[in-house]
Amino acid sequence: MSTAAIYLAHLNPMTRAHESIISTLKCDYNVYVFPVRFVKDGREINTKSFPFSFELRKSMVESVFRDSVTVLPDYTFYAPYARYLPPLLSSRSWELRNQIMSQVKEEKFVSYTGDKAERLMLKVYRLNPLKAVRLEISASTVKEELYRQAVEGDDEAWRDKVPEQVTDIIKKNWDVIDKFARMEDGTMRRVGMKFPKEGYK
Repeated sequence: MSTAAIYLAHLNPMTRAHESIISTLKCDYNVYVFPVRFVKDGREINTKSFPFSFELRKSMVESVFRDSVTVLPDYTFYAPYARYLPPLLSSRSWELRNQIMSQVKEEKFVSYTGDKAERLMLKVYRLNPLKAVRLEISASTVKEELYRQAVEGDDEAWRDKVPEQVTDIIKKNWDVIDKFARMEDGTMRRVGMKFPKEGYK
């Protein structure tokens, strides 16, 4: 029987590190990619930290891997996000776990994260995390370079950090970068997790 690999990720944007992780997982597992979403009143909330919509991030993954992986929208926090905290004690956080698992067909599964704290959390949620090391290229670095180019007209330092297909998607949707480049970041950190301020309470 085949085994599923559940990859919960921000993918803002998809980088070469994400590409490498997914490619490695595909060697042994049926891969399900879950880009995180924050939804309030039926509308996805995006911020400077989370600029790209779910549909754009889905298209980034599918531009590289086509239909060889499954990209799903079920890693979704519904406002008010404060109800998901504290993790493990909140019934909402367990609902989210079940929401993610509802689309996974395989009985056997593992999950992936390069972050030690997140791995511990996945273990407690019985998501069978693999041992892994965080890869070098971070999406945060790529975002900073994208915003710097938008504001200062800097060179395209970010290009070698994302797959070529993703470069094309970012360029076609440059208005997203322009929109957030000069804005304050409307996110907040709680219990080591980032949430949009809009919809938190």
